Amino acid sequence: MKAQKILIITFALLSLLGCETLPKRDPAFAPVQAVDLHPPKATNGAIYQSGYDVRLFEDHTARRIGDLLIVKLDESTAAKKKSDLGSGKDSSISVTAPNIAGIDPSLLIGKDLSATLASNHKFSGKAQANQSNSLTGNISVTVVDVLPNGNLKIRGEKRVTLNDGSEYIRLSGIVRIVDIDASNTILSSQVADATIMYTGDGTVADTSKMGWFSKIFLSPIFPF
Repeated sequence: MKAQKILIITFALLSLLGCETLPKRDPAFAPVQAVDLHPPKATNGAIYQSGYDVRLFEDHTARRIGDLLIVKLDESTAAKKKSDLGSGKDSSISVTAPNIAGIDPSLLIGKDLSATLASNHKFSGKAQANQSNSLTGNISVTVVDVLPNGNLKIRGEKRVTLNDGSEYIRLSGIVRIVDIDASNTILSSQVADATIMYTGDGTVADTSKMGWFSKIFLSPIFPF
């Protein structure tokens, strides 16, 4: 009877796990709520009240907390590094037997007591690395803060789930309002202190990762 209950509870838990299809959102890139846009209560009888202004001649580009902004990703980086190191050291030391009371001990023993020590050390190392990356596309982000100088802090996350895998594009940084064009779009190269991450999880991502046991042989702690 207990085994049957355990099987029922296990099946129920697996069913709940199977229903959780949406990936978890990273709170560091979560959007924020827009600022309170309700006008304050009137305190006097004037015709024009503070907070009731209507911006008839203002464009629709992002400028307030909670506004949306489109960032056009156009990142292309290339890096190349090459090193060639060689070192060598030769040393030689000769020691002769000292005379004892003016007599060479080698004559008494019949063997040469002098000694010579020599060492030779050489090291040669070469390394070369080439890396290039490219990322294009668009991502919509939200304004999370307005700095005292008028710059905007933005952040956002784009999640795409296909079959057994999910892809994430995360972006955060600081932009200037003057760099935003009329279509409410800004280039990723104009984002200061930018953090752009493209990653994924799921079955496809797991199969492309190296196992922990294989990483041991490539780690610096491996002696060979």
